[in-house]
Amino acid sequence: MSKKMLGDLMRQAQKLQEEMMKAQEEAKKKTVEATAGGGMVTVVASGSGAIVSIKIEKDVVNPDDVEMLQDLILAASNEAIRRAQELVSSDMSKLTGGLNMPGMGDLGGMFGR
Repeated sequence: MSKKMLGDLMRQAQKLQEEMMKAQEEAKKKTVEATAGGGMVTVVASGSGAIVSIKIEKDVVNPDDVEMLQDLILAASNEAIRRAQELVSSDMSKLTGGLNMPGMGDLGGMFGR
């Protein structure tokens, strides 16, 4: 490979890296919503995977069945985080053209996994 080709490749890689970092920052500003229990519990997560808000309808609060409420919160939270990961993954795929980029399996460690 010639020096010119190598230089061009390095510039393209740097540009892609910059675009991916920008996309990750933009994803942090986006939110996704998930519900459980027919909308009784709603959880909103950011593109960074952080839970932004939780809304619980009064009708689902039963002091005699706290476990059900805990299960609904857990289900909605897990779904919101899954959707946030899917959102970021989709945004990254647009940049990489669907290529599986080394080190991007966890989206650059964005979700701490």
